[in-house]
Amino acid sequence: MKRILITLLIIGVATASFAAGQTESSLPDTVHVSYVRSPFNLPAILMKERGTLEEAFAEAGVELKYHEITSGAKQAQAMAAGSLDIGGVMNTTSVILAKSNGNDVRIVSGFSRPANMFSIVVKDPEIETIEDLEGKKVAGPKGTVLHQLLSAALVSKGMEMGDVEFLHMGLPQSSTALMAGHIDAALLAGSLVIKAQNSGARVLTSAEGLVSPKLVIAARGEFVETYPPLVDIYTQVHTEAVAWMEANLERALKIGAEEQGISLADARQLYEWTEFTSSIIPRDLETMEEDITFMLNNKLIENTVEPDKIIVENAMNL
Repeated sequence: MKRILITLLIIGVATASFAAGQTESSLPDTVHVSYVRSPFNLPAILMKERGTLEEAFAEAGVELKYHEITSGAKQAQAMAAGSLDIGGVMNTTSVILAKSNGNDVRIVSGFSRPANMFSIVVKDPEIETIEDLEGKKVAGPKGTVLHQLLSAALVSKGMEMGDVEFLHMGLPQSSTALMAGHIDAALLAGSLVIKAQNSGARVLTSAEGLVSPKLVIAARGEFVETYPPLVDIYTQVHTEAVAWMEANLERALKIGAEEQGISLADARQLYEWTEFTSSIIPRDLETMEEDITFMLNNKLIENTVEPDKIIVENAMNL
């Protein structure tokens, strides 16, 4: 049934072109898509490793080109430059930041809600509570959901960002600095959390109950407006990948573990930490409002954004 739906979408590409007086050559020769494996984006891994996305676009007469761009901000920059059409996995904070800066990036599908993937990790046995972070060095990427997690955790205990020494640092660097004893806490995600735990560190708190991380599939506005059937093909293949993953979980986990270079047990843990999806629900809009408030309060954006204005209609599950 899903293959039939994709075929109908491909027919829709040709029909739309014909109705507009266009020919097949008016379609783009190549669709540029980002490939993001981490923290554990299993449906995206499956789409690439099984070749289903290349196959679907080839049937529409369009070549697919993957680009490994892991940063949401860099994906947004590539969209602004016209060198990336679809961001395979982006955090909603990156989309909000792009939109606030005048970059027309739109959410075309949900991807996952990985609340347990994002954590504040410590090694010092004397740090037992969030309050124990007062005056301590905490490292992580600024302007991300991890930064928001730290802020929310502090606020939940009547504290604020000024109560810790926050150091802007990438995830691998934060993990290395923590294990070397150069910092007191690291903001980590995905397999880095597991690796830190295996090396003697522990999770002080995850994002669960504090913030709501949301990973989505996004696309540049001009591409959405010009080639909606191609966007539909991408999102339908993603939906198919989620269904295949659930129906063939052991095979899917093995593929994901091999692609990320982790054990099958770790892959299973990362899978269990993640709620995969293909749609946006009303609760996502509410938590995006919370994200926007955080970004405004921390001067990460200057202009507010209306969440429902950056989500295409068929991405919503009302």
